[in-house]
Amino acid sequence: MTVSNTHTIHKHLILQSQKGDQSAMSSLYGLYAKAMYNICRRMMGDEEEAKDLLQESFIDAFQKLPSLREVNTFSSWIKRIVVNNCINAIRKKKLDTSQLEEGSDFIEEEEDDFEYTHFQAGQIMQVINLLPEGCRTVLNLYLFEGYDHKEIGDILGVTESASKAQYCKAKARIRKLLVEERSQNAG
Repeated sequence: MTVSNTHTIHKHLILQSQKGDQSAMSSLYGLYAKAMYNICRRMMGDEEEAKDLLQESFIDAFQKLPSLREVNTFSSWIKRIVVNNCINAIRKKKLDTSQLEEGSDFIEEEEDDFEYTHFQAGQIMQVINLLPEGCRTVLNLYLFEGYDHKEIGDILGVTESASKAQYCKAKARIRKLLVEERSQNAG
């Protein structure tokens, strides 16, 4: 199936879903659920929370779908809903921002020369899930969702430098855990 045909099918499903067609909604869910679940899982670090947020996000999306004017933006639109729901869930859990403030006087890290290509994506994702919640949240918002540190600081109610510090701590922790895993598997 070509990209054009795929785009036409998705557009048709979105337009039908906007009219309340349950079958089209189910098809849209099937097309987007896995990718949106991966975002939830990465941000929340917990499988059950991720599943709950995925469902909540699709309910929100389908309720708001009639107001979507540009159906071509559906993918980024639903991703934004998912990310915002994850951020709100993190806020509700009252992420301990005092942890985020610690170490805010960090030194900018030199260019990262760690060789991540020796590891499979699954290994890296497992290690990310082991990060403390603050580090994991900042890493996900910065690395995967494209927020800058000022935006992350605003979202989490911390300083920009605290966000940068947590990002550096997250990368250092990931490197350490991956090296430990590699040496355990080699031995």
